[in-house]
Amino acid sequence: MCIFAACVFLGVLLFPPYPCLECPFGCECFAATHTVKCVSKDLLIVPQNIPGYTRNVIITGNNIHQIGPESFTELQNVTNLILSNNRIAELASHTFAALPYLRSLDLSGNQLALIHPEALSIPGSPLQELNLSRSLHNFTALTDLATALRWGGLWGLKRLDLSGNHLALLSPGMFSQVPSLKQLFLRNNALVAVYAGTFSGINQLEMLDLTHNNFEAFKADALQELERLGSAQIFLGHNPYTCSCESRDFVTWLNKTKGRVDVDMVRCASPEELADVRLQRLTVQAVGCVVPVLAEGTDLTLQTSYVFLGVVLGFVGMVFLFVLYLNRNGMKKWIIETRDACRDVLEGYHYRYEIDSDPRLGHITKTADVKDIQSLSTPSDQGALQKGSCKRS
Repeated sequence: MCIFAACVFLGVLLFPPYPCLECPFGCECFAATHTVKCVSKDLLIVPQNIPGYTRNVIITGNNIHQIGPESFTELQNVTNLILSNNRIAELASHTFAALPYLRSLDLSGNQLALIHPEALSIPGSPLQELNLSRSLHNFTALTDLATALRWGGLWGLKRLDLSGNHLALLSPGMFSQVPSLKQLFLRNNALVAVYAGTFSGINQLEMLDLTHNNFEAFKADALQELERLGSAQIFLGHNPYTCSCESRDFVTWLNKTKGRVDVDMVRCASPEELADVRLQRLTVQAVGCVVPVLAEGTDLTLQTSYVFLGVVLGFVGMVFLFVLYLNRNGMKKWIIETRDACRDVLEGYHYRYEIDSDPRLGHITKTADVKDIQSLSTPSDQGALQKGSCKRS
């Protein structure tokens, strides 16, 4: 009898009958794990008779288009709420305010078009993980989400997933009101640039995922924004990077940054001759363009040739200067003689110019010319000149 009583007692403890009786129709309840699952049951609303002991609620694959604060009454013990793939389009004000211990919220795979500014506001800010991947229906939903993040009082949020939402840009300061954020997932979007102030206010970030976007290069302001993240692990792979002169700042940053970057996955997509070449393997020329280096151990043959040519030219210059030094006296004499010769020629030209320019000295020039002729001519020539002058007279 004692053994039978003990077995009955254990059976009551381990398999209590009341949870099954309280389980919503079409759902599964697990008392041992405090979990309720309502998967693909074509539900139109969140079930209302969920057991009070429940901590984990999994409602997926249904047709729940709208949820509000009335959807989660008497669920104060819920810590994990999964509402993925339910075609939810609207989050009303204070939708989750009745869940004071909610730590993780999964709204992925929905069609959110309207998010109230205070939809994520929960007293005490217990939320630590928020999954909104593949859930934003349009650009307006992104604007609503940015407002909800500012007004939601999500001071304790540590993990935010916005993957797969076709995001083209992120407004500056969008994450400034989630200062405790440590992990931010932005993969599989359409982001083309990071602007100044995009990640302002999240100084505790440990991981940033920007893979599978449309980044072609990161400009100076974007690199400064990434550098502000300190030693955070940054994933930048699988983007269509263009390896051209415009990438020189990005290449320099990849080689100098102290952050942890997946440099092996950061590869060129164009031009075709550089396809799949790691950006970190590119070097920057003096003009600021990049050239490929196709191996880890860079071929230094060309650089060695330039160095050797420089040494040879330097040696030739030294020999030339040495020869000039040995012949310094002869060089000095040659320079002085050349200078004096040039000076005499210039003085003669100057003297001639003064005589020709003064009319009063014209007869002196003629007399000097006659004297020069007489001094240079022979006696016979002088006679001929005299006869010629007589005939003319």
